[in-house]
Amino acid sequence: MADSICKARGAPPVGVNWPNTFIKRTLRLQVKLGRTYEYQRKLYEDPQIIGAWFELVRNTINKYGITLEDIYNFNEAGFQMGQISASRVVTDTERLGRPKQVKPTNTEWVTLTQGACADGSTVPPFLVFKGKEFNHAWFYQGLPSTWAFTVSPNGWTTDQIGLQWIRHFEKHTRLKTVGSKRLLILDNHGSHTTPEFRTFCEDNNIILLWMPPRSSHLLQPLDVGCFSPLKTAFSKQNQDLIRNHVFHITKVDFITAF
Repeated sequence: MADSICKARGAPPVGVNWPNTFIKRTLRLQVKLGRTYEYQRKLYEDPQIIGAWFELVRNTINKYGITLEDIYNFNEAGFQMGQISASRVVTDTERLGRPKQVKPTNTEWVTLTQGACADGSTVPPFLVFKGKEFNHAWFYQGLPSTWAFTVSPNGWTTDQIGLQWIRHFEKHTRLKTVGSKRLLILDNHGSHTTPEFRTFCEDNNIILLWMPPRSSHLLQPLDVGCFSPLKTAFSKQNQDLIRNHVFHITKVDFITAF
């Protein structure tokens, strides 16, 4: 575009550095690092799809007279035991390359399944560790009795674990229920849509609303609002361990930090 203007004025084309200098001298412009995401997710950013979702939520709440105290959302988040985030450091101006940070050696995967209520309260954490059998020796005394733990071969959620979680949810929200129905908003992960999962919810007056496919990056309240700051805080705990020369994070260390 700039070259076209120069040509119309009989001037030579702009130089290779012109875009950068143009941005620097134009205060309302800045350069940001772009992020990539799936084309299918882009398709589901249709305002009609998003609008229909919120209309469905409103209609469901009005139909059953559901109060804030009975509206819940839940989601999974993955953690590496030795997870730390990149941080800003002060360094010599003549240094070549980026400063390095030491991270703990244990990269074992742990999945957190967390529920939260629209009134600000939360369901106790439900953690999935990698393993064949659950070992109580992993944990220290004094851990909250309401926290729940299980294992899977890779530390990820399975259909059976999804069913364990919904029973955990029912146990810890039943007495808090104000109306006759609880509304649970969730994504379309396979463990959330099994016949056993649905039947349990029907039997316990839990209404399920699944978000439109590939739209959780826009519609999942827990992702950005809760999980992002939680992971940042967890990372700082691990950085404190590194400063104290603890380089291998055990399950006990993970639970303590978490």
